Amino acid sequence: MDAIGETLSTAQALPVALVQGKPYLTLPLDLYIPPDALEVFLDTFEGPLDLLLYLIKRQNLDILNIPIAVITDQYIEYMDLMQELRLELAAEYLVMAAMLAEIKSRLLLPRPAAEAQDEGDPRAELIRRLLEYERFKQAAQDLDGLPRLERDLFTAQAQLPPGHLNRVPPEVDLREVLMALRGVLARADLFTSHRVEKESLSLRERMSQVLERMRGGHFLLFTELFDLTEGRAGVVVTFLALLELIRSATLELVQSEPFAPIHVRLREGQGDAGADAELTG
Repeated sequence: MDAIGETLSTAQALPVALVQGKPYLTLPLDLYIPPDALEVFLDTFEGPLDLLLYLIKRQNLDILNIPIAVITDQYIEYMDLMQELRLELAAEYLVMAAMLAEIKSRLLLPRPAAEAQDEGDPRAELIRRLLEYERFKQAAQDLDGLPRLERDLFTAQAQLPPGHLNRVPPEVDLREVLMALRGVLARADLFTSHRVEKESLSLRERMSQVLERMRGGHFLLFTELFDLTEGRAGVVVTFLALLELIRSATLELVQSEPFAPIHVRLREGQGDAGADAELTG
């Protein structure tokens, strides 16, 4: 009964209303509220199942073995308290009170053993509803704890300055680069001779040669950077030099439209000073 007294005292301490931030513990005697003009919303309990679940957890009771007599008495006392506070109870609270009274009477009245065994536990349906309500209530709390847009997360927006023209060059597909390389290799095979000689090809030196040809910032065809007389080895070294310069953001590939010839140029800000830095690096 101490738990019941503490519950009742807590409920009595709750304000009936807040007017301009000032709490009112009792209703004014001269206050007239038209019928159906006020919808009662309990700040602690959102329904009869929520109240039952609170009473069970408040006393650490086993939800699978509910002491119906104790819970029914506490539930009725809570309803009496709400009536003393002149708060109109929803119909679902009265339905739950009737259900608890019926289950209590079926458990207390003596019955033949065979009839009791066939009927089963009268609390089974109530326990099922309580377990289902507890599961959905926990799921709702978990969903409420997730970050929400415009509450925890906000979409960043930025506008382009006036007069800004955003030109996006068409992306050069790697397959097209490889197809162009295949064409260069095919033409390089035409200059293959049977004379075998050892030729020293330096990747760093070839990068410097490419940058020398790109001085001035003009465009060059991708295929014009290859010397077909060097054979396959020279073409491969030149291609690796181009890839290394593109990776270091010194050169860029430009294609006006799909399947158009591929051009090479120095990136913006990579003028003669940038080329000299790449040569010395």
